[in-house]
Amino acid sequence: MGFLLDNCTLRPYNKEVINSCELFECGIEDLNDFFANDAEDYSSQLLGKTYCFTLDDNPKIVVCAFTISNDSIKTTTLPGSRKKKVIENVPRKKHMRSYPAVLIGRLGVHKEYRRINNEKIGKQLMDFIKSWFIDGANKTGCRFIVVDSYNNPRPLKYYENNGFKFLFSSEKQEKEFTGVLESEALKTRLMFFDLIVLKK
Repeated sequence: MGFLLDNCTLRPYNKEVINSCELFECGIEDLNDFFANDAEDYSSQLLGKTYCFTLDDNPKIVVCAFTISNDSIKTTTLPGSRKKKVIENVPRKKHMRSYPAVLIGRLGVHKEYRRINNEKIGKQLMDFIKSWFIDGANKTGCRFIVVDSYNNPRPLKYYENNGFKFLFSSEKQEKEFTGVLESEALKTRLMFFDLIVLKK
């Protein structure tokens, strides 16, 4: 099964966890700040739900955490070639203007637990999230997972290695369609994963 499922417990990342666990440290200041100071408020405002895996041997250690919320891919806002790429395997394309998705708003792995016994915990976490949304007990349709990844090599490579593709073919195209000035840096890149590949 892997270290994450065999040695950790999934828990809602709530006030109880925040107060009883050691400070979560994933090596990215923005993410650390979110999990320490904003995750609870984010949940209470119904903007997203945060979950974490804690160590069974030491429940004060948060091994990884992630925030998810409802989203969709609106193909009416995509350029023609990208729209075709996203929905190439979707039936009844003509009847839908947007496709159900879940957004991974935040995701982090504790910097001391990224690799355990040669196991990549980040990959195990992503595999778990994917499996959650193709499970028969899932109460809503969810075709895609989307993420607005930090636009730097490490997170982009992480998502690409986990099967995600860029929603836009280039940074220039993404700037055009998201309203970012050409002279400005693109801080994040929109990426998606089609869950149907796991159902085949």
